[in-house]
Amino acid sequence: MQPGPSEEVAEPAEIAARLRHVYWIGGGSGAGKSTIARRLADRHGWRLYATDDVMRDHAGRTTPEEAPLLHEFMAMDMDERWVNRSAHVMLETFHWFRGEAFGLILEDLLRLPRDPCVVEGFRLLPHLVKPLLAAPEHAVWLLPTPDFRQAAIRSRSAAGEGFVQRTSDPERAARNVAERDHLFTSHIREEAERLHLRTIHVDTTMTEDDLTDRVTTVFRL
Repeated sequence: MQPGPSEEVAEPAEIAARLRHVYWIGGGSGAGKSTIARRLADRHGWRLYATDDVMRDHAGRTTPEEAPLLHEFMAMDMDERWVNRSAHVMLETFHWFRGEAFGLILEDLLRLPRDPCVVEGFRLLPHLVKPLLAAPEHAVWLLPTPDFRQAAIRSRSAAGEGFVQRTSDPERAARNVAERDHLFTSHIREEAERLHLRTIHVDTTMTEDDLTDRVTTVFRL
């Protein structure tokens, strides 16, 4: 990760103080981060910053030297990305999982007005977020069970978001992505536990209201 200009001129404690108004929701793919963040933003009148929404912009703001894995990924075709590599290789080389361009998230947040804000996305890796926390209860990571994530994937595919259909072997691509994301969720859980950060396990018995209430409790709202 290459630090942005804002990081270069401020110490972590100063940055954490400037981001005291921010709440962070990270975790595995398909865990309900976007849904819960949107509900909290609507309920409390907060600004919502979705890291997925700025990925294209951030990719355009980096150079190959700053984000080598990102630029290698952009040069691949769909089969190279999702079919021809193992889940372990995909995990180790996926740019967002390695924290590339995280500094641009920080730059964006520091430029926004200091109104209450909820930030969500799988790019919020625990070891990158922890130094930015003025209070530990301002961050939580949602950890989906495989069944919960598969239900989320089926819902997205029904809505036309099945990018694996653009590969030559959608079934193999889907298996690779599912295994990669399972490995990523396990990594997030281990890292958050090691850093003594809050997590919530999300399974198919949990409703959106249940999960919203759990996150609200963690945030002490």
